[in-house]
Amino acid sequence: MQRKTIFDAVRQMLGRGFRQAEVERLDRAIDRALGPEEVPDLRSSRSVGPPGVALIKRFEGCQRLRADGLVEAYPDPATGGAPWTIGWGATGPEIGPGTVWTQAQCDARLERDLERHAAEVAEAVGDAPTTQDQFDALVSFHYNTGAIARATLTRKHVAGDHAGAAREFARWNRAGGRVLRGLTRRRAAEAELYGKGAPAAQ
Repeated sequence: MQRKTIFDAVRQMLGRGFRQAEVERLDRAIDRALGPEEVPDLRSSRSVGPPGVALIKRFEGCQRLRADGLVEAYPDPATGGAPWTIGWGATGPEIGPGTVWTQAQCDARLERDLERHAAEVAEAVGDAPTTQDQFDALVSFHYNTGAIARATLTRKHVAGDHAGAAREFARWNRAGGRVLRGLTRRRAAEAELYGKGAPAAQ
């Protein structure tokens, strides 16, 4: 089932973006409709460490803080539209023009998103030896690109080619076909963190 289709239809009927409480209520309804066997288990035995969280927060920022203390959604800088983003880089079918969250909602969403991305990175790297710094760098990369399952970077890491994997970060510095300085800086920071965790050559 494609949740985006449902969220888009409901947003169109409402004529506005969702409030976080509405997102959670609709998510629960979809989960009940799917049944427990179809709801993925996003828990992971690994979690992102403080350096990874700090890196993600540094580059995502919690933008568009209004005078009333609420945080509003903003369009993607590369497209000027979708995907709309709010808080610490949160995107999704429930986020669009007019979406407004509290800081607490932004922080809670970050925590859930980090759990999900950590689980997806853990699945992608499998049993490949991965230090905490490497794992944190990969989570940050995936949080921003969503590409951990298909990236050459991942394949090189799993193969034990850590130097090659570190070089791959720099390739992911484009959005909308354009090189963005912010992405270039982020990839360099991720590669640096990843390199700190690379085992010493024998």
